[in-house]
Amino acid sequence: MVRRLEELEASHGTGGNRLVYLAVPPAAFGPLVERLATVGALRRQLDPQERPWHRVVVEKPFGDSLASARALNAQLRRHLSEHQIFCIDHFLGKETVQNLLVFRFANALWEPLWSRLYLDHVQITVAETLGVDRRAGYYDRAGAVRDMIQNHLLQLFALVAMEPPVSYDAASIHHEKAKALRAVRPLGPADAVRGQYAAGQLDGQSVPGYRQEEGVPPDSRTETFAAVRLEVDTWRWAGVPIFLRTGKRLARNLSAIVLEFRPAPHPPADPVEGDRPAPNRLVLQLQPDPAIELQFEAKVPGLEARLRPVAMTFSYRQTFGVLGPDAYERLLLEAMLGDATLFTHADEVEAAWAIVDPLLAAWAAQPEEPRPYPAGSWGPPEAAALLGPGRAWWPEGRTNA
Repeated sequence: MVRRLEELEASHGTGGNRLVYLAVPPAAFGPLVERLATVGALRRQLDPQERPWHRVVVEKPFGDSLASARALNAQLRRHLSEHQIFCIDHFLGKETVQNLLVFRFANALWEPLWSRLYLDHVQITVAETLGVDRRAGYYDRAGAVRDMIQNHLLQLFALVAMEPPVSYDAASIHHEKAKALRAVRPLGPADAVRGQYAAGQLDGQSVPGYRQEEGVPPDSRTETFAAVRLEVDTWRWAGVPIFLRTGKRLARNLSAIVLEFRPAPHPPADPVEGDRPAPNRLVLQLQPDPAIELQFEAKVPGLEARLRPVAMTFSYRQTFGVLGPDAYERLLLEAMLGDATLFTHADEVEAAWAIVDPLLAAWAAQPEEPRPYPAGSWGPPEAAALLGPGRAWWPEGRTNA
């Protein structure tokens, strides 16, 4: 194998640089790296500047629990240095996600508002219309929390909740993200709602329930929907709940971060409708139509003092025309360049597992099944109750004109 690699490197002029992409089941990560190291296809390098370089890209999920993630980290580090390991999360390669740090820290307008002094709560939603497709063998062992919340959604949370880094290099950003994750209280059953999709209508077509999908056990208790409430013990976020929600067979494909502001202390009521103004919201829509929208109240022209929610919207497509390279293209290029800024550090992976592990253990010990929800809906109704009085999920509760 090594001889063949050397032949290919010579014929293609790669200089001996090697990037191994492990898109395999998590149980195979450690043994594969061990065998590649044993035959000399991978070599530990103490100096990040050493040439030719050897690096490994590891797909998610990184383990299936905190204990397994720690064991996998230890196994990989027996053969590789930390700077050689790139834990990939394609969400971090999306242009709109990369823009989060620029939006927060390059604009003096937003940073003072990004705290408990002005925010009522934050929502992060990643919704899919897709079912399990042909991934039932993997998905039924994982579920929505392991498949999405532990990695994608908690990475989005970290970018929203982190403090300004002292520098915008990989180490400083990883440090602040890990601090934000470690500040989250571990989850328990009272902090979460889990659901499982039943048969329903989606885009005008009938789709089967999860338990009727090929390869899914008829008595499966795996959650295809999860909503959780995070409490963050920091000066910035104390008392501001941050809600994460994800699910399959939901009403539409959507990824969005919503910051809802506290109500005005003495607002004018609408004399016509007789109600209070809608809450101000800052909506960062990541996909499918990347945009940033600020929602606020305005007076409708006329003699009556009638109020209506309106929005100012910035569209990536309309402003820039293009959204840059595909997320995986960008991340693979960064791995070749040795820049780990857009990858997940081992400390972040373990901190994320520490948040969700108690919840997964509690669910495993409970006889209660996930709440059913019809395909094509926004999940079980209990998810709305998780938000608390006076709050609604976006976009179901959107109020802009």
